[in-house]
Amino acid sequence: MAAGWRLPNLWDAAAFLCVIGALVAVGHVARGTLTRIDAPGATQITLDPLNLPAYAVRTTLRMFAALAASLLFTFTYGTAAAKSRRAALVLVPVLDVLQSVPILGFLTFTVVFFMSLFPGQVLGLELAAIFAIFTSQAWNMAFSLYQSLKTVPADLAEASASFHLTAWQRFWKLEVPFATPGLVWNTMMSMSGGWFFVVASEAVSVGDNTWTLPGIGSYVALALAKKDLIAVGWAILAMLAVILAYDQLLFRPLVAWSAKFRFETTAGATASDPWMLRLMRRTRLLKFAGERVGDATSFIGGLRLSFGRRPRSATAPEPSRTVDIAWIALLALTMAAAVWRVVLFASQSLDWADVETATGLGLITLLRVVVLMIVASLIWVPIGVWLGLRPEWARRAQPVAQFLAAFPANLLFPPFVLFIVHFSLSPDIWLTPLMVLGTQWYILFNVVAGAAAFPGDLKEVASNFRIGGWLWWRKVMIPGIFPYYVTGAITASGGSWNAAIVAEVASWGDTKLQAHGLGAYIADATDKGDMSRVVLGVVTMSAFVVLFNRLLWRPMYAYAQRRLTLG
Repeated sequence: MAAGWRLPNLWDAAAFLCVIGALVAVGHVARGTLTRIDAPGATQITLDPLNLPAYAVRTTLRMFAALAASLLFTFTYGTAAAKSRRAALVLVPVLDVLQSVPILGFLTFTVVFFMSLFPGQVLGLELAAIFAIFTSQAWNMAFSLYQSLKTVPADLAEASASFHLTAWQRFWKLEVPFATPGLVWNTMMSMSGGWFFVVASEAVSVGDNTWTLPGIGSYVALALAKKDLIAVGWAILAMLAVILAYDQLLFRPLVAWSAKFRFETTAGATASDPWMLRLMRRTRLLKFAGERVGDATSFIGGLRLSFGRRPRSATAPEPSRTVDIAWIALLALTMAAAVWRVVLFASQSLDWADVETATGLGLITLLRVVVLMIVASLIWVPIGVWLGLRPEWARRAQPVAQFLAAFPANLLFPPFVLFIVHFSLSPDIWLTPLMVLGTQWYILFNVVAGAAAFPGDLKEVASNFRIGGWLWWRKVMIPGIFPYYVTGAITASGGSWNAAIVAEVASWGDTKLQAHGLGAYIADATDKGDMSRVVLGVVTMSAFVVLFNRLLWRPMYAYAQRRLTLG
């Protein structure tokens, strides 16, 4: 039973002042979103480091607004894809397409829409930037929840049926707790993924139109354009401070809290609670409020809502194949109509030679993605397992991994450009490592989540039978983390294609290097305002990603569901 109400103490006073101070700062900075675009200073950026705190708050607010939208999307879209077989026929391929569309592709088509909602106001640009950041966060989280819901252990599902839980109760009492550890780690990865593309979301150029929003991303873009290394250094420090702050105040307590949802029957390795969690427990007011929120959540999750669905008896007929065939035919017709619309739009200024060019450049980018996926897997899977099995070390590495995952590739342009130019190297080869910034972290974070959720009783069994070496990897750990790895690999491959937009074109002042690839093709078409080639590049990239997922990752994912889940 929750503790009763007790009078606030000194810790409560300190926490109250901090909360009020944060709200005042957020309110002060957020006022800039309600001004007009042509107002003095509304969209103007300076390299004065004194402005960086306000820029950091603006960027952080956009990140968390996008994160809230991503969570809403995850619990609706991901759940629908996992629960409905017919809906999954649409939602899963659409999710593959959405994660393959580069952020510049979204910005090209959405900036005008959001600006038309609030004509002449900064709020329209803010919504466009938030939506762009949302597109770099949501897909990873949706895949995580989808994977967890599809791989709930059979014995837990049988237990929920034995207790006669409704679909609503099963979701909140079993499936969401089971998905929580992986979802928390993927939420951290999504937050870092938003930082990776924050430059593109805050400093947008489409044709002759350029908009900038006060923030760390636009500050970085201006510093790179002016070759101001000192300003780049200030931006890195500001970004590091923000990441450390929300890691300590939010994600570190969340990771510690999510550890209690691990699926195991024996005591596993645990780490001491983070200082923020201990501090919240000392503050009577926050502790009381948290307990009330927990009680309300538990009550809502325990409601016996059934949504009018009845369990199908053993003698009930199987779902009609005629309905399935009609549904698939409808999807095929809808897809054909969408493809026909794209062809009509692109054919006005393009021919088959342009399609061949885009396809050839897509094959070059595909080769880069495959090589980086192999290298990233060989490096980060062992490291992720090691960290996941050692919670204390995982928490120590957590802020470092978040910072490295959030580090924008643009900040590495100066050394890469100078290095390539000085030694007369090929941009096609030496710009490729920049893409790994959008690849490796999805794998690392998912593998850490999978290893952390690995049941302690299975580890004890392997230890008692003295299973070690390659046999331990092949028979114990790889089967245990495989669904998590596949989820990370799917989002990693999509992240790599998105990173190609940034990595295949690098500039430092007036010096610009461009590698051959589909990312450079889309970036160049966006800069020129060539909408036909932007559409062609985005469609080609989406086709490559969907085919790659369908031919490789989806079969591996289905294998993980059939053979490698627990229970």
